[in-house]
Amino acid sequence: METRKDEAELKPKDSVRRILTAAGVNPTDKESFWLGWHMEKFVAYARRHCELLDLPLSIETYLASRRVEIPPPEAWNLAQAKQALTFFARGTERWLWVKASESERASGLSSRSGWVLRYRVRASGRVGLEEAAKGAVAPAGPPPEMDAWLEALRRSVRANHYSIRTEHSYLEAVKRFLLFTGPVPAEELGGAQVKRFLEYLAVERNVAASTQNQAFSAVLYFFKRILMKDLGDMDKTARAKRGRRLPEVLSREEARRLLAMTEGTTGLMLRLLYGAGLRLMECIRLRVKEVDFERSVIFIRDGKGGKDRSVMMPETLRGALKGQLERLEELWRQDRAAELDGVWLPGAMEVKAPNLGKELGWQWFFPAKEPSVDPRSGRARRHHVHDNTLHKAVKVAAERAGITKTVSCHTLRHSFATHLLESGTDIRTVQELLGHNSVETTQIYTHVMQKPGLGVRSPLD
Repeated sequence: METRKDEAELKPKDSVRRILTAAGVNPTDKESFWLGWHMEKFVAYARRHCELLDLPLSIETYLASRRVEIPPPEAWNLAQAKQALTFFARGTERWLWVKASESERASGLSSRSGWVLRYRVRASGRVGLEEAAKGAVAPAGPPPEMDAWLEALRRSVRANHYSIRTEHSYLEAVKRFLLFTGPVPAEELGGAQVKRFLEYLAVERNVAASTQNQAFSAVLYFFKRILMKDLGDMDKTARAKRGRRLPEVLSREEARRLLAMTEGTTGLMLRLLYGAGLRLMECIRLRVKEVDFERSVIFIRDGKGGKDRSVMMPETLRGALKGQLERLEELWRQDRAAELDGVWLPGAMEVKAPNLGKELGWQWFFPAKEPSVDPRSGRARRHHVHDNTLHKAVKVAAERAGITKTVSCHTLRHSFATHLLESGTDIRTVQELLGHNSVETTQIYTHVMQKPGLGVRSPLD
C-alpha cells in the first residue's frame, strides 16, 4: 500500500508536462516526474553557474559537473538527465540572460552580476509536435543496432586519436542521423538516407552550412569506418557551399577596454589570447615546459592540424606569467602530497613513463581549482581550466566594457592578427605566428584592417 501511495504522489508539475508536450513526447506520470526533477536541477545550476552562456553550453557545463560528482552518478541516472535536457531543449525557446529588475534583485533571483535567466515553453506544444512530424525522430524508433554502432564509432574515433570534442560531435551527429532514418538495416543504408538527412538539416532545421558539413563529415566517417560502405562522390557533391565571412575584429581601444574589465587567471589568459594570437584550446592546454622565460617564447605543441609552432611572449605579461607559475607550483606540491594521479599525457606516453605526468614540466600552466574525473580513463586527476570559464569571462567583460560587437575568445586572435598587419608586420610573419597552412587564410585580415590596401579614400570625402 505504501509503495502505491508513493508512486501515486509522483505527479509532474504542469510546467513540466507543457515542456514535454512541446517536445512531442508523452511519457507516464512517473517518468515525467523524474524528467522534470532533472530539468529543475539543471535550471537551478544554470542560474548559479552559467551566467550569459547559451543553452547548449549550459547543458554541456551541467552534465560535466554531474560526471565529476563524488560519488559519481550511476550510468542510468546520467542517461536520464541527458534525455530530460534533450526534451527541455526541444520544448523551450528564447533562452536569454537579461538585466534583472530591482524586484528580481531584491528577491534573489538574479546572479551576483545582476543578470536573470528567462526562457519559455514553446506555444501550445505545436512546434514540438511539428518537429516530430517533420522527421526529427522516425515514428518507428531507432535501428536496433544503434547502441552497438555508436560504441563501435566511439572506439574507432579514439583509435584514430581524434580529440574528445570531435568524438562528442561525431557521436551526436550520427545518433541524430540514425534516429532520423529509423530501423533501416545496415545493407539498405546508403546515399539516399544521407541526402534526406542533409535536406532535413538544411530545410527543416535551417542549420548553418558549417553545421551541415560537420554532420555530413560524421556520417561519412560512420559509413566508411563502421559500416564499411562507400558513398561514392557524395563527399564532393553533398557538402554545403559556405560563403566567405569576414572576422569580427575589435579596435585597439575596444581591446584595451575589454581587457581592463578582466582580472585574475582568466584575465591573464584573455590577455595571452590577444597578446600572442593563441587559439582558445592552445592557451588552455599550455604546459609548464612550453613557457620559456629565458627566450621569451611560448611553444604551441600539437596545435590545429597536429602542428607545432612558437610565438612571442608579451613582455607586459612576463611578471603575471611568473606569478602564475609560482601558484601552480604550490598546487603541484599539494597534489604530490595527496598522491593524486599525474596529469593526462598524449599518446602512449603514460604507458612508457607512468610517472611523467607527475613532473612539474608536464603540469598544465592553467590548472583547474579542483581535481576531476577523466571522461575517458575514469581516473581522478588535475585537469586544465575548462573552456567555459573563458567563454563566460569574455562575454561578461564585453558587456561591462559597453562593446556591442559579437565578442568571443577567438575575436581576440582575429584582433591580434589585424593589429599586427595594421602596424606594418609582414603577412608571412603573421601567417607563421597564427599557424596557418596557407597565406590565403591570413589574407582575410587585410579586408578588415583600418586602412586596407593602399588606404583609398571615398570619393565623398
